[in-house]
Amino acid sequence: MKIETTPAPGINETVRNIIILDTTLRDGEQAPGCSMNPREKLEVARRLEKLGVDVIEAGFPASSPGDLESVRAIAEIVKDSTVAGLCRSLEKDIDAGRRALEKAAHPRIHIFLATSPIHMQWKLKMTEDQVLEQTAAAVKYAKKFCSDVEFSAEDAFRSDPDFVCTVFGAAIKAGALTVNFPDTVGYALPGEFGERIRYVREHTPGMEKARLSVHCHNDLGLAVANSLAAIVSGADQAECTLNGIGERAGNASLEEIVMSLRLRKESLKADTRIDATRIYGASRLVSQVTGVKVQPNKAIVGENAFVHEAGIHQHGVMANRETYEIMTPESVGISKSQMILGKHSGRHAFEDRLKLLGFSVDGETLEKIFAEFKDLADKKKTVNDRDIEALVMGAAAAAPETWKLDHWAVNTGSALGASGTIRLQHKDGAYRKLVSLGDGPIDSIYKAINQIIGREPELELYEIGAITGGSASQGETMVKIVWDDRRYNGRGVSTDVIESSIKAYLAAVNAMEYELARKTAE
Repeated sequence: MKIETTPAPGINETVRNIIILDTTLRDGEQAPGCSMNPREKLEVARRLEKLGVDVIEAGFPASSPGDLESVRAIAEIVKDSTVAGLCRSLEKDIDAGRRALEKAAHPRIHIFLATSPIHMQWKLKMTEDQVLEQTAAAVKYAKKFCSDVEFSAEDAFRSDPDFVCTVFGAAIKAGALTVNFPDTVGYALPGEFGERIRYVREHTPGMEKARLSVHCHNDLGLAVANSLAAIVSGADQAECTLNGIGERAGNASLEEIVMSLRLRKESLKADTRIDATRIYGASRLVSQVTGVKVQPNKAIVGENAFVHEAGIHQHGVMANRETYEIMTPESVGISKSQMILGKHSGRHAFEDRLKLLGFSVDGETLEKIFAEFKDLADKKKTVNDRDIEALVMGAAAAAPETWKLDHWAVNTGSALGASGTIRLQHKDGAYRKLVSLGDGPIDSIYKAINQIIGREPELELYEIGAITGGSASQGETMVKIVWDDRRYNGRGVSTDVIESSIKAYLAAVNAMEYELARKTAE
């Protein structure tokens, strides 16, 4: 069966449609400090589906029971995108992938096996013949359960090109509908990567029956450039992540690939089905749930991407924005005019604004957020989009509350030191109160919380900033804690920076307690 790459709607038929496989929830989430709890993964998956991602790689089911359950939950709610689970070329991995994807509307089992000499010798301890045999056997086994199978030759760029073609041919003969050529260690240069993709397309037996995909890492900062070179040379699918997160220096950035194709489609003869107006919101969501901020000068989604400070630039932009902007902020979902809501705004207006910002929340969560919005409006008069975004992320993606803040107080001064008092409510209904001394107000409160919960996790990251300008702005605190070699993210917002710090720490603690309780139950 020949697989056609149909043109994207509304564009010239000579422009190919490139399949976008987003691996934010798998490769991106594997990066240190980028872990997400199950609720956060579901929220990201919903946003990827709205964005128009063709394939959502939801996780690595065999890596842990938690990852299997996360993939299963995502597979149940996503209807418009294909949901993929990554598996080693082992029957037990494929079985885990099958279980995780059994309720998916459009499932894909994604199998990988290394083909480079260094990987075969030192990691796999296998010969070329053994790799070839295992590839065919794994794809055949996966095809028993799933019609859509993808095979990846790990470290393909450092592999012998003819061997990769042979392996791909075996995978396609066994039933793979997509074969993926990764630059696993980000070693390639764009020119040579494009040439390699052209060679593989021309020399792989049965290539006309499958799509050719690429998965580029960013160790030399060339992941997007290599992906685009591959597309020009005939690649049908690009694998990428939001904000470029991922192992080591990260992956090819979804937003950069999509907008490069969108703006230069006449030159590149390719485009995607991605709804670019949802890019910025999706980027913000991933940044918030992982606690990893986007660098200010990041292309497309960085805070400075559409900011002009130099006088000559400002003059040009005021005369005609196209003098210094090749795309508009609105084209990627950055609104120049934010709707301002206040304490007199009604529930209907608030709900409409949530929909415009791309959020879909259930009734109970909506009531909770609306009540918090009213409290905030009393404190700061006007509430803008960033404030609303912060409220939603604080409520919708949070882990269940093992510990809930009741009240707090601190005493501090230049000659006093600091003492913190906090009262928490446990999920069993009991209240626990403690006073602790510390090097400052935050330290004293965090020590009191640790004594109440009976654990002392390592505080790896503490960052605080303002969501919007002005003295009445909400403070946004990001926290990462480490317990038993596992990192947990927490985020808190409040017009009081100490309270936002407490909320962030408790969010991380609750994520930790939820994970520990789930492991105990298993």
